[in-house]
Amino acid sequence: MFSEKANKIFQQAIEQYHIADRVDQDFHNKYNDKEELLEHLLYRKCWIDTVQWHYEDLIRDPKIDPVAALELKRKIDASNQDRTDMVEYIDSYFLDKYKEVEPAKNATINSESPAWAIDRLSILALKIYHMAQEANREDASAEHRMKCQAKLDVLLEQRVDLSTAIDQLLADIEAGRKYMKVYRQMKMYNDDELNPVLRATRS
Repeated sequence: MFSEKANKIFQQAIEQYHIADRVDQDFHNKYNDKEELLEHLLYRKCWIDTVQWHYEDLIRDPKIDPVAALELKRKIDASNQDRTDMVEYIDSYFLDKYKEVEPAKNATINSESPAWAIDRLSILALKIYHMAQEANREDASAEHRMKCQAKLDVLLEQRVDLSTAIDQLLADIEAGRKYMKVYRQMKMYNDDELNPVLRATRS
């Protein structure tokens, strides 16, 4: 099943990040063979999510220097753009994979594309990883660990449900029961032609 592969790759990326556990560490994709395009995209996607997870932790430091906070905000903005780009790359992979499939006359479209569901699965892997850390944190109270374990149980159940839904969606697309479209993210605030503030800086 696709989701089994994806969840395994997400876990690999998260664990690799936490060896150094630094947002400024170099990135090395372990999937670089031509036959591993999907694996390459999934690993890269989760790495971006993992770095951004820790950016979000850092920027919430109440004692953060304002200049450092602004610099970090710029990094978060760039990371969000990278995340969106990776989602579109993954959807392009599936569009190409299923381009020969003829949808049935009664085929329906899903409310989200496969890659946006995969995006949620990647974020869920991070929630599970960090909630498990909290549920087993030795310096935390028993009550804290118990509450985090209860949340972890819900997250694990959610991963099963989301994984099942993604596998079913891909099976439906492959069988022609559903068809997919990709609407490119038309974000305006990063575009100096569309954001009036950026446009004004060129004058």
